[in-house]
Amino acid sequence: MLLGVIADDFTGASDIANTLAKGAQGTQDMVVTQYFGIPAKAAEADCEAGVISLKSRSIPAREAVDLSLKALDWLLRQGCEQIVFKYCSTFDSTPEGNIGPVGEALSDALGVKGVVACPAFPATGRTLYQGHLFVHDRLLNESGLENHPLNPMTDADLRRWLKRQSKATVGLVPWALVRKGASTIKAVLAESAKKGDKLVIVDALTEDDLIAIGKACADARLITGGSGIAMGLPQNFAAAGKLKPGNRAWRGIGGPEAILAGSCSTATRRQVEHHAARHPAFAIDAEAVIAGKLAPETIVGFMRENEGRQPLAYSSSSPEEVSAIQARHGREKSAYALESFFAETARALVASGVRRLVVAGGETSGAAVSGLALDAVTIGPEIDPGVPALATLGEKKVALALKSGNFGAEDFFAKALDRLGAQA
Repeated sequence: MLLGVIADDFTGASDIANTLAKGAQGTQDMVVTQYFGIPAKAAEADCEAGVISLKSRSIPAREAVDLSLKALDWLLRQGCEQIVFKYCSTFDSTPEGNIGPVGEALSDALGVKGVVACPAFPATGRTLYQGHLFVHDRLLNESGLENHPLNPMTDADLRRWLKRQSKATVGLVPWALVRKGASTIKAVLAESAKKGDKLVIVDALTEDDLIAIGKACADARLITGGSGIAMGLPQNFAAAGKLKPGNRAWRGIGGPEAILAGSCSTATRRQVEHHAARHPAFAIDAEAVIAGKLAPETIVGFMRENEGRQPLAYSSSSPEEVSAIQARHGREKSAYALESFFAETARALVASGVRRLVVAGGETSGAAVSGLALDAVTIGPEIDPGVPALATLGEKKVALALKSGNFGAEDFFAKALDRLGAQA
């Protein structure tokens, strides 16, 4: 294994696995495996990039650091030359959050400073300028992410935000220097390291910027950011002659289908509305779930009754509705009830014969994967920017799409089911 990724949630892990698997600018791609949790055994012999999916985005920082260091240890034992800490392209966190502590802990463990921190992903509208993160034409804290139920972002100045979480100083490589290319970026990062900056925010407005950053980091032991930061990394390994020819062929999986949506993001709610106008849809009543009055078997029955018609079950409420539910029942109780419900529903769906499963929402995807007790998946073709088709390894053959709440076009659900069943 050449490259190891530590991702703080499951959909983010799929996102960066997709970036590595498809390469950039016609470069040879990498053979990528996504692992759910820290593997108990060695990686597959043909794996060139291993992506470890953790559920560490919203847990206490000390626990996130501990999990991430254990993941680092496993990756280093597989021979990884470079490590990427992957977090959300909208930098979802809190002043007490995990991005700074985990980034610094990995930096200390590897003995490096001047580490890139760049969550930009222009393909999905996330750009970084003068250290400020934008979602399309809006500052992050004016984009709707300020209302995120678990990780509200109320400040677009990532240097200021990261300083609240970090012990060391935080540097900046502004776009005026990024545009000068890889050699300049590398030199500025080296100067930041000399000053003692462990993490350095690096601006990026275009994919060319991300590829230049990747080239500047060819010899870096540690990089942090969104999935876009990985765009130039396969090219580095290919230039060094380290990638093997060929890769695993994608084979879609036919059979019964189901869609589960548990995100309250604007993008997912639009996708739900679009799909529900054309296909059978079941609105999951969160109050009924919390009260134990709605059983997963009800959803399984609905899905199987509508087999072949792309059925959808969703609990994608508005932020206001989510806040009201949390106020009545408590945030932790509400989240636990819904995640447990989706975990059991995913397990029951696959047990009933479902072989193509689309899941929308980071926490919902994590719950579904936990319910299915999956160890690893192989990466298939891209469905929409940041979202690949996945196929399970081993005897339990299931095709999956795990979508971050904010990702995907309006017709994503139908498109995903079609891609999951497609044969190479």
